[in-house]
Amino acid sequence: MKKIGITAIAITCLIGGWGAQVSAHFGMIIPSDDIITQKDRKTITLEVKFSHPMEGHYMEMEKPKRFGVRIGGRNVDLRGTLKVKKGRGPGQTKDFTYWQATYKIKRPGDYIFYVEPEPYWEPAEDCYIIHYTKVCVNALGLEQGWDDEVGLETEIVPLTRPYGLWTGNVFTGIVKVKGEPVPYAEIEVEYYNEDGKIKPPADPYITQVIKADKNGVFSYAMPKAGWWGFAALNEGSWTMKGPDGKDKSIEIGAVFWVRTRDME
Repeated sequence: MKKIGITAIAITCLIGGWGAQVSAHFGMIIPSDDIITQKDRKTITLEVKFSHPMEGHYMEMEKPKRFGVRIGGRNVDLRGTLKVKKGRGPGQTKDFTYWQATYKIKRPGDYIFYVEPEPYWEPAEDCYIIHYTKVCVNALGLEQGWDDEVGLETEIVPLTRPYGLWTGNVFTGIVKVKGEPVPYAEIEVEYYNEDGKIKPPADPYITQVIKADKNGVFSYAMPKAGWWGFAALNEGSWTMKGPDGKDKSIEIGAVFWVRTRDME
């Protein structure tokens, strides 16, 4: 969620005399495993959602415009493998639509799964949201391809190998739009609070906010085991007609998910 959106909503809340919690949106691709060894099952399940991951709130998601995997230097279309699912996050009282796919690992290497969703209308921000989301799964010991660019409108290209991470490790990446680095890009970071056990003491703990340097490079140390999402937000170069028939801006997000484990 852009700063301008947060500010506008905050002003509205103050004028109206009521308080509201402003949540960050994240596209999600969560695989059943991020490292496949010789001993593991070679078929993985991937869940594709649109959510507030720390709070466990999910939004309705249309079937994505694109869903695929990059392996061996080429992109493979997997949109036809998506199956519609219904479910709800902790504390939600109604089901939401998300998507699920299964994929069989056939050879060693790094598998970069990616999704381009249909634009999501967010009335609170008076704009559309498109989150181009990626996650990397390593298979059978060949560490090759994890820093490939998929060719999305915007994406985070990892500078840290995005798997085999211990709790406390630093994840570093570069934010790009149309293949070019974005100086001083703002990145939101959230933990996937899947079971709802983490209770943030105040709103600023829900979403961490960091900025890239002049070269579009950012770093963040992850303090807890689990899945972490990084969303770099920018404004798209085009507009779309809103429900009121007027041109609306588009928030484009480059999202990357990584998993950390405790050292035992």
